[in-house]
Amino acid sequence: MTLLKKIGFLGPKGTFSEEALIEQKLRGSKADTIPFATIAQVLEATANGAVDSGFVPIENSIEGSVSATIDSLIFDFELSIVGEYVHDIHHDLMALDHTSLREIATVISHPQPLAQCRKFLAQFLPNANLRATTSTSEAAREVSDSQDKSIAAIAPRKAAEIYSLSIISDNIEDHSGNQTRFIEVTKEALTPRTGNDRTSIACFQVRDEPGFLFSILAEFYARRINLTKIESRPSKKGLGEYCFVIELDGHIRDPLVADALVNLKDRLAEVRFLGSYPKYKQSSNFRNTLDDPGHLWIEEILRRREFKD
Repeated sequence: MTLLKKIGFLGPKGTFSEEALIEQKLRGSKADTIPFATIAQVLEATANGAVDSGFVPIENSIEGSVSATIDSLIFDFELSIVGEYVHDIHHDLMALDHTSLREIATVISHPQPLAQCRKFLAQFLPNANLRATTSTSEAAREVSDSQDKSIAAIAPRKAAEIYSLSIISDNIEDHSGNQTRFIEVTKEALTPRTGNDRTSIACFQVRDEPGFLFSILAEFYARRINLTKIESRPSKKGLGEYCFVIELDGHIRDPLVADALVNLKDRLAEVRFLGSYPKYKQSSNFRNTLDDPGHLWIEEILRRREFKD
């Protein structure tokens, strides 16, 4: 008997995470989705084997990176990113039936949707109290449970259906191009090369000195490796100490990528490998080959992640 694959996501039911999970068909017919209250709980459940993989947001086109996800992957959990998925985000203002805008005194939601709807809130609810919740769906549930017409939630349309709320105004996001990138993470998997991959790493400096970031970038420039994202994050070791999160085109099994990472590993205090994974909407007609870069550090990563062709 084949056991169902379990995928953890940021719950409760009706969040954008669940909406994206369903849209990208990660569940399939033989998967069980399990909601968790926080991103940290999703990642912890993945790390301890309670679920087979976790599905969490990592970046929004308006608000930028989701620090709870990035910091947890760098500092708290030994997990690998195995996929990414981009989901269009549309925010709806919802409340109890027959509620009007003038009755709303408080708007609740996850901090990012509140920030992504600033213009609407400033124009139509300038005096409303804004309060953060752990998720958009939790906000909708709270409004439903309260039976208070003075409270409204910003959440996905699915949440209104689940919690029997009425949509007062739809698509209230400030920017029409609002998208969130989600990632799937697992405990031990490393995905094969597809020919259209992305690799994520975190680089820690030995000491604060001029030219540190340039020396990192030079390794990729010399090999003509395209960098798609660079972000500094506090190292958690002291004020003014940072690490750099870098996303680049290519897979750790690509010889040039492997060579660049080995050089960085030799020169820096630490290089944390976060995953090599197919880009969203990647081509699937690339023949997977094993090009052994011959570097012990790369081989150790591949062994630790139990890479299989």
